[in-house]
Amino acid sequence: MTDELVNWAGNIHYRAARFHQPRTVEELQTLVAGSSAVRALGSRHSFNTIADTAGDLVSVRELEQPVLIDRQARTVQVGAGMRYGELMPQLHRAGFALHNTGSLPHISIAGACATGTHGSGNTNGNLATAVSAVQFVRGDGELVRLTRDRDPDRFGGAVLNLAALGIVTSLTLDLQPSYAVRQDVYVGLSFDQLAEHFDDILAAAYSVSVFGAADADQPYRIWLKTRLSDLSADAVSAAPQLFGSVLSPVAQHPIDGLDTAPATQQLGVPGPWFERLPHFRLEFVPSVGDELQSEYLLPRANAVAALTALRTLADELAPLVLVSEIRTVAADELWLSPSYRQDSVALHFTWRRDTAAVGAVLPALEALIEPLGARPHWGKVFTTSPDRLRAQYERLSDFTDQVAEYDPTGKFTNDFLSPILGAR
Repeated sequence: MTDELVNWAGNIHYRAARFHQPRTVEELQTLVAGSSAVRALGSRHSFNTIADTAGDLVSVRELEQPVLIDRQARTVQVGAGMRYGELMPQLHRAGFALHNTGSLPHISIAGACATGTHGSGNTNGNLATAVSAVQFVRGDGELVRLTRDRDPDRFGGAVLNLAALGIVTSLTLDLQPSYAVRQDVYVGLSFDQLAEHFDDILAAAYSVSVFGAADADQPYRIWLKTRLSDLSADAVSAAPQLFGSVLSPVAQHPIDGLDTAPATQQLGVPGPWFERLPHFRLEFVPSVGDELQSEYLLPRANAVAALTALRTLADELAPLVLVSEIRTVAADELWLSPSYRQDSVALHFTWRRDTAAVGAVLPALEALIEPLGARPHWGKVFTTSPDRLRAQYERLSDFTDQVAEYDPTGKFTNDFLSPILGAR
């Protein structure tokens, strides 16, 4: 039996009988081939039991996987266990960048891609859309490599894969030339202004987040992350007002009233993309730490209707919600993506760490937004039924066929996945 393993939030205690950190792919292959139940564990930033197993829990953090930049192809091959915050400075020093980042640089690359984690931006797909090749160890221990170009019939289910196909060892990501970003925050946005000008607000910069409290009377704050050509570019001064909100003269934390030191540089100071697109700095505990998270993605056209509906639940949400966040995500072709073939809005909730109380209010919240097409983030807290999830993903049967091919005995499937994937 291993020492007790818990996730980052402390709300999940993993049940694994054994915990492994193989150093070579060959060692991982032997481990997988000899296991009857095995799951991959990333940076432990999931808030549900998606990574849990009673058998073998495997971290690929220690795999010997160099960072391989192909300048001509504009790609980088990285080990699955590497965190974005470790990779991004290396890319910048080489003159390259990713199209987007998540809010946290602390998360592992494979884990983020497997669960559909994303940043923000009307034209920015989730982090998995940058993947052009994936390598994983399938159920019999054999190594599989699939690419976007050579395996178009399989690739849609191979990256955002819920770790159901195997243990990912490496990913190849698309790169682009490095760029600069400035970050400006506006405070005092009313709900009426947000509802009336929603599309304009979320299109106001390369990456936009709108933060607010659950209290219906509290104003919102707008985080604008504006892309610049380079660090020496003369940035135009930010407008003093934006749809009734005013430019903040001081740095802000996404959660009102907290120390701003963990937040990335604001006040319009240009900086490298990887130091501005995340909300938090790698060297600090992000957000609050002692928290739970939920998130739902729905068609962007239904955003205002969903926000209006949620205001009817304000009295129930206010005691539990530390902050809410609104972001946009571009449509993609990944089979299990909440943004599959639909431009989406993401409604995120950072909760006080009260599992029972959050679990009690989620059904009412979901009842308001599920009729508007809301799909939960795979790695966060939700109570959406397996039947509902199966109905939301038109390519789920294709994915289950792929799971059966690469894992015919079901060793990568766990209690979280079984009801969703159905009988095998």
